[in-house]
Amino acid sequence: MLDLSRYNVVLASNSPRRKELLSGLGIDYVIKTLPDIDESYPSNIKGEDIATYISKTKADAYKAYMESDTLLITADTIVLLDGKVYGKPRNVEEAKQMLTDLSGNTHQVITGVCITTKKKQKVFAVSSEVRFAKLEEEEIDFYVTKFRPFDKAGAYGIQEWIGYIAVEYISGSYFNIMGLPIQRLYQELKNMR
Repeated sequence: MLDLSRYNVVLASNSPRRKELLSGLGIDYVIKTLPDIDESYPSNIKGEDIATYISKTKADAYKAYMESDTLLITADTIVLLDGKVYGKPRNVEEAKQMLTDLSGNTHQVITGVCITTKKKQKVFAVSSEVRFAKLEEEEIDFYVTKFRPFDKAGAYGIQEWIGYIAVEYISGSYFNIMGLPIQRLYQELKNMR
């Protein structure tokens, strides 16, 4: 069993999926978010380094607000297809284009996680592979219109309708694809005791 009772655990995310997954560990935590954290990254970093860079950037934004007993968890998820990074879509057209690109292809979902206390910091990334079936334009239109996936990397949530009809297979952590590699996070939190 995970005992983090000496910490005030803070999840720095508005993601309902991350809240649900962290709650599944049975630990007490609070949600705190800061507005307008810069999620840009240097153009010379690639793949999982992008996700870890952004998760660490998020953690750094909170350092001034941390107490000596704070344990902060930040995360960032990206989708990677043929070297191109897909973050959160800005509008309907971008969401539809992302899903069109993912249609019939295999992509990576990478989540970078940063666990921070006043004394130490652990940053890691987990990658999963997802194969999408070929999607029809009407299916993409329906999903984007009904589910409005503008808060999701790659414009989709695997736990939603699109995951039911599009995902042919995954390799790696399902929960990572949802936005938080909870098994790996659990192992890392055990090391923070």
